[in-house]
Amino acid sequence: MSDTHGSVCWTELMTRDIAEAKGFYGDVCGWVFEDVPMSEGTYTLCMMQGRPVIGMMDMTGVAGFDEVPAHWFSYFAVDDVDASVARTRQIGGQIIREPFDVPGTGRIAIIQDPTGAAMGLMTQVEMT
Repeated sequence: MSDTHGSVCWTELMTRDIAEAKGFYGDVCGWVFEDVPMSEGTYTLCMMQGRPVIGMMDMTGVAGFDEVPAHWFSYFAVDDVDASVARTRQIGGQIIREPFDVPGTGRIAIIQDPTGAAMGLMTQVEMT
């Protein structure tokens, strides 16, 4: 196992008011923002000293999120997303979203542990 396996590697705010969130977190945390177009909409990178530290995503209209309040969501580093998803199934977890690739970021899956908590799994790629 790598020395990062099992550690939190990314966190994002899921909200319906990106403008309000930018105002709040820009003031409180000192973040500056970079909007990145994606096929699902715009993803906002929250930057400190020129590097991304957190992400924000507008969950308006996202299937299954109609009744979900704004929340923070964390991704955990794993050496092999596909193997971790297979293991999740074996030990009683549920797969919310099967593994998929995000260019320039890595391979991701969204799972739910046996207690009902959702989390992301990510095998990161080297950023260039």
